[in-house]
Amino acid sequence: MNSKIVLGQNQYGKAEVRVVKITRDTARHEIEDLNVTSQLRGDFAAAHLAGDNSHLVATDTQKNTIYAFAREGIGSPEAFLLRLGEHFVSSFDWVSGGRWEADSYRWDRIQAHGAAHDHSFVRSGQEVRTAVLVRDGADRHLISGLKDLTVLKSTESGFAGYPRDKYTTLPETTDRILATDVSARWRFTTGTDFSSLDFNRSYGDVKALLLEAFTEKYSHALQQTLFDMGAKVLEAHSEIDEIKFSMPNKHHFLVDLSPFGLDNPNEVFFAADRPYGLIEATVQREDAEPAEAAWSGIAGFC
Repeated sequence: MNSKIVLGQNQYGKAEVRVVKITRDTARHEIEDLNVTSQLRGDFAAAHLAGDNSHLVATDTQKNTIYAFAREGIGSPEAFLLRLGEHFVSSFDWVSGGRWEADSYRWDRIQAHGAAHDHSFVRSGQEVRTAVLVRDGADRHLISGLKDLTVLKSTESGFAGYPRDKYTTLPETTDRILATDVSARWRFTTGTDFSSLDFNRSYGDVKALLLEAFTEKYSHALQQTLFDMGAKVLEAHSEIDEIKFSMPNKHHFLVDLSPFGLDNPNEVFFAADRPYGLIEATVQREDAEPAEAAWSGIAGFC
C-alpha cells in the first residue's frame, strides 16, 4: 500500500552572518564580533508544495535585519537573539517561532607604550562564547554556552579499576595528565524573566565556576570531573536547569626515552590528536521540566 507523502518539520534562514559592531561614541572605541544564524519556523507549506513564496521572508532580509539591529548595539549575544526573535515573530503573522544562534568572538586592546590602545585590538580569548534562542510562539528557550575552552591539569588525575579483556592494552595509572576541550551549553529555567538577567556577568561567572571545578578534586575519570563541573554551576545559579557537556579526552602519552639512555619521570609526553575518548553528558536538576524543543538542531550534546 502506498502511503501519502507529506511535509514534515521544516525551518529556513540565513546561516553564519558575520557582523562586527564598532561603537565610536568616544575616542575609546568598543568592538563586538558575532557570527549569527537566523532560522524561521511557521507556515511555509505552500513554498514547499506549490512554489508559492508569499510567506517566505527572504534569507537576505534576515541577514539585513541582523545588520540593522547591530546598529543599535549588541550588548550580549543572548540579548541580541532575544531581540531578533521578537522582531520576526511579531512582524510576520505566519512566523510562529524559530531558532537563532550566535558565536561571540573576543578582542582585547593592544598594549602600546605601556597602555591599552583606544582603537587597536588583537583577536584573543580562551574560548568561543555561544548562545541559542528557540522560540515557539510565546514560549522561549534560551541556551548560553562556550566551546573550544582548552584546559589541562598536570597531576591529580588517574584512570584505574576499569574492566579488562583480551583487547585491553591500556595500563592503569594514578598520575596522568588530564586535558580536554570543554564544550558546554546551559539552559535557563523555562519561564525565566530574561530582562532581569545580566547575561555578560552570568556568562563570566559560569565560566569561572567551570574552571574552578576542574581544578578542585582528584579526577578518577573525565566523567567524574564533568559531573563536578556541572554540579558546581547548578548549585550557584538557580536560574539554570541543566548543562550539557561534550569533552574529548586529549590524550598525553609518556615518551619512552630509554633508547637514548634517558629516564622520563612523567615529564615528556606525546600529545595525540586522534583517536580520542569523547565524554558527553547532561547534568541537571532532578525536578527540571523537560525541554526537548530547546535542544532541537544542536548536534550531539553541544
